[in-house]
Amino acid sequence: MDQRVNDVIHLCREIANQPEFKNTWKEVVTGSSITAAGAAAGGLLLGPLGFPVGGAAGGLLSWLMTRGKFKSLPQILMELPQAEKQKLYDNVVAVLDNLTWKNAAQLDEVVMGNADLRERVTDVLQNYIKKNV
Repeated sequence: MDQRVNDVIHLCREIANQPEFKNTWKEVVTGSSITAAGAAAGGLLLGPLGFPVGGAAGGLLSWLMTRGKFKSLPQILMELPQAEKQKLYDNVVAVLDNLTWKNAAQLDEVVMGNADLRERVTDVLQNYIKKNV
């Protein structure tokens, strides 16, 4: 059973690496907010020239505040405790329509090659991330 869980986590990591995968992370939101606030403050204080100056200052500040806290989603998935991996596995398997597979590569190939399955797994992954990460 552990291998099947690892196969599904591998699939989720593959989906998370896709450019179209949309995700919101607390640290990304924090960093973006700080950068935007810096640009706005710069614009208010210095006029049009203040936008890039404030944005650069806000960007530097957000980098300093989030440095070391931000991990990529594939890294987060790999570091999940076994109980959380099992929870994600259960949610993903529920949308795979009794799909059987021999290994992670075959699972990846089948799901990534089927737009409907890929979309359903992506939805499950997004919901999991919003609630748990």
